[in-house]
Amino acid sequence: MRLALVGQLGAAERQSWLTALQAALPQAQWVDAVPGAEVDVALVANPPPGSLRGLTGLKLIQSLWAGVDRLLADDTLPPGVPIVRMVDPAMSTAMAETALWAVLSLHRGFFDYARQRREGVWKHLPQRRADEVGVTVLGLGEMGLAAARRLVAQGYRVAGWSARPRSEPGIECVSGDAELPALLARSQIVVNLLPLTPATRGLFDAARLSLLPQGASLVNLARGGHVVEADLLAALDAGRLRHAVLDVFQAEPLAADHPFWTHPRVTVLPHAAALTDARSAAEVAAQNVRAVLAGELPLHRVESGRGY
Repeated sequence: MRLALVGQLGAAERQSWLTALQAALPQAQWVDAVPGAEVDVALVANPPPGSLRGLTGLKLIQSLWAGVDRLLADDTLPPGVPIVRMVDPAMSTAMAETALWAVLSLHRGFFDYARQRREGVWKHLPQRRADEVGVTVLGLGEMGLAAARRLVAQGYRVAGWSARPRSEPGIECVSGDAELPALLARSQIVVNLLPLTPATRGLFDAARLSLLPQGASLVNLARGGHVVEADLLAALDAGRLRHAVLDVFQAEPLAADHPFWTHPRVTVLPHAAALTDARSAAEVAAQNVRAVLAGELPLHRVESGRGY
């Protein structure tokens, strides 16, 4: 089997991936992805547009990232080649941990206590029980479900929204665009884990942010394109929203002069909510490589019409 690792990776990161992938696929022959090269499988990590143009014999494009919105935006991808996204249980666990940390910190006022420390203020804040806090998780894919289950286990009242109907014990499952406004209107904390598609880009604009109840908080762990940043800043400045925990942004890295850095109601993470672990992800990718080369269907195939 001829494999190619393609993407915008630093030298150390690329070597880490190669080491893990070679251990998972010891019989593979690694080749450079240059026009005319024969490649069975391309393993990609945010490859520049046009990176796969001219490859021959390509049977599978395996993303090493969970999100594939940038990959699908490349109109030079070889037609008819299946694309699969990375669904790594280790990454889902890490995302659930981050979601729990963010919700717990908002629920217990820990971000407010951090602000009080900077200001030298000694003051108790109201302490609610977890079952008095309504949390909505947008997106009930692998990561969304992992986060929702972890929040339920912590005692929160959890609702989950998805485009298609879902059913999950302990979670109030809501689906369809028509049901979203009413759900947002009763959500004290919203955790966004939706894929970025044309339908969800700019989801959190002024209109939808205005649906959230006074004092609600937003946790965006999905993609920066989901949020209209100026509208979010306006809602925070007006005091309608209590706090925003943001791991992703319209432009990354976040510019040094961006107001999110210094806004008292914003917590910034450097797109670190759930980093890919090459050790576990390499085995996930290897399973799909072996399946396709054996004539079987890969897992987690992307539906280009849906955008994920």
